[in-house]
Amino acid sequence: MIASCLCYLLLPAARLFRALSDAFFTCRKNVLLAKSSSSQLEGDFAMAPRGPDQEECEGLLQQWREEGSSQVLSTVSDGPLVDKGLAESSLALLMDNPGEQDAAPEDKWSSRQLSDLRAAENLEEPFPEVLGEEELLPEVEGPMWAAVPVQTGPQYTDCAVLPVGALATEQWDEDPAVVAWSIAPEPVPQEEAAVWPFEGLGQLQPPPVEIPYHEILWREWEDFSTQPDVQGLEAGDGPQFQFTLMSYNILAQDLMQQSSELYLHCHPDILNWNYRFANLMQEFQHWDPDILCLQEVQEDHYWEQLEPSLRMMGFTCFYKRRTGCKTDGCAVCYKPTRFRLLCASPVEYFRPGLELLNRDNVGLVLLLQPLVPEGLGQVSVAPLCVANTHVLYNPRRGDVKLAQMAILLAEVDKVARLSDGSHCPIVLCGDLNSVPDSPLYNFIRDGELQYHGMPAWKVSGQEDFSHQLYQRKLQAPLWPSSLGITDCCQYVTSCHPTSSERRKYSRDFLLRFRFCSIACRRPVGLVLLEGVTDTKPERPAGWAESVIEEDTSESEPDIPRTVGTIQHCLHLTSVYTHFLPQHGRPEVTTMPLGLGTTVDYIFFSAESCENGNRTDRRLYQDGTLKLLGRLSLLSEEILWAANGLPNPFCSSDHLCLLASFGMEVTAP
Repeated sequence: MIASCLCYLLLPAARLFRALSDAFFTCRKNVLLAKSSSSQLEGDFAMAPRGPDQEECEGLLQQWREEGSSQVLSTVSDGPLVDKGLAESSLALLMDNPGEQDAAPEDKWSSRQLSDLRAAENLEEPFPEVLGEEELLPEVEGPMWAAVPVQTGPQYTDCAVLPVGALATEQWDEDPAVVAWSIAPEPVPQEEAAVWPFEGLGQLQPPPVEIPYHEILWREWEDFSTQPDVQGLEAGDGPQFQFTLMSYNILAQDLMQQSSELYLHCHPDILNWNYRFANLMQEFQHWDPDILCLQEVQEDHYWEQLEPSLRMMGFTCFYKRRTGCKTDGCAVCYKPTRFRLLCASPVEYFRPGLELLNRDNVGLVLLLQPLVPEGLGQVSVAPLCVANTHVLYNPRRGDVKLAQMAILLAEVDKVARLSDGSHCPIVLCGDLNSVPDSPLYNFIRDGELQYHGMPAWKVSGQEDFSHQLYQRKLQAPLWPSSLGITDCCQYVTSCHPTSSERRKYSRDFLLRFRFCSIACRRPVGLVLLEGVTDTKPERPAGWAESVIEEDTSESEPDIPRTVGTIQHCLHLTSVYTHFLPQHGRPEVTTMPLGLGTTVDYIFFSAESCENGNRTDRRLYQDGTLKLLGRLSLLSEEILWAANGLPNPFCSSDHLCLLASFGMEVTAP
């Protein structure tokens, strides 16, 4: 009797529970059906037949026995479904087997419930968000669907959750029930993230683009200002004139478009010149060098954008375009607040009629006078010679590269030579298209190279062509004497007499030709004038019929040549060591076809150290020019992580090189 009464009392509450559950699972079905129309979803939410009222009564009675009659009676008397305890027990009332409430959590779900979870997993739904406990549940009219419990974490037991991943990217305006049940999710990107294939390893998310490129690629500044040199002396002893110099191949837009197959890994937007120009200017502003040496500078971009922008940044710029029909060249820019220009010498490697020098590469040599601050008083600093070049790329023509470098070194020798025969401090930089420890690199650093019989491809070391049957080999002499450059990479000047040294002829010597045979011969067509041209000059007695004329023609200058060896006396060494000891990898300045290599350099004047009876140029001591610091380079692996070069942060296919130097300040 009591059970029968309770059943009739609980019937209104059961109907309200049923309406609540229908609204919830109708929303869930609509969300999933909107994302997929597969038959699998239809089966997961198939309509289940309703049982008789007796089965409902028995289920409610069982719940009343478990939760206590007092809680149920108080719930019925409260009226509307706003009571928190009744909402929390909604899923328990809708269980298929309410008698198994005490089972373990992993045993609570039926096969139908597991199929629902598999369907959600196949749809790649994000982890569902938990519905707030205080949210009201609107009543929705619609077909009666059997509810299937949704599995949650142990901390959210008996809490309703919704797969709202689809709601984050789509608007469900046609179904207000879905909108009412959804919780405002966190904004997520619309593109699906790629599946991370490595289990057990955390995936590093790419940083946002607005982070400066130098923070992404982690290029550190290496400070040598407090490190002793090989003699144990501090580099910072005494007053110094300090400056920074950057060398950068900025990738001409025309050359990039001509070799577009090298940049297939790049998004087209980052190859746009306007994007690249903004990145390059940001790079210049960030590092703020005092001297800027650029290669592959397109002529129209230079005059229209680069030169005006650099002038606004306080630079004075000099530009030399490549000869022929080429559209790019080299530029050297300096700050007039730090230096005063003494001379500028453009260098062209093209020589008409010489097959060895028929390429259009160029260089630029400037002689700058450092401006010492007034606070240091009456002191002086030696001039600084800065040379910038871009050598031929062709890996097979090492002979051309050596000849071009000889011309540049001869120009540097002429510009940097002082009155006493020594040289002022020199910085030589650029894209030399040669790898470290190649014969060309060793020639610049060691000052000597024996080239006779060497395969031409081996000079730069860019590629190995030893497998080819025919190989061009270098023969001595490498260039003809008509080039006017010795094997010591110096211009020939002593063999040509100056105007003051030319022979001076006296009047008496010239009168000796008055009665010579050619002078006494009547010219053809001479007008006959009486008393003027009608007489033949009479040769004085004893005058010789002919005069022995001395050979006054200038002979070919006699240039001393060595057998298969070239030299220079500039004493240069590299700023970089071309190896990263902390990573155990070589340094990289560019990545053609995805292969990292070093072809960009900054060489500077340094004094060699004596080791017994031999000189090892790898060990050097600072002279008047001291290396105070440098911007570290990167390994191939790090650049691959940034999608190679160019990338959204570095807008060239080369890395910039940056070094800081100090020059001795001496009293007059």
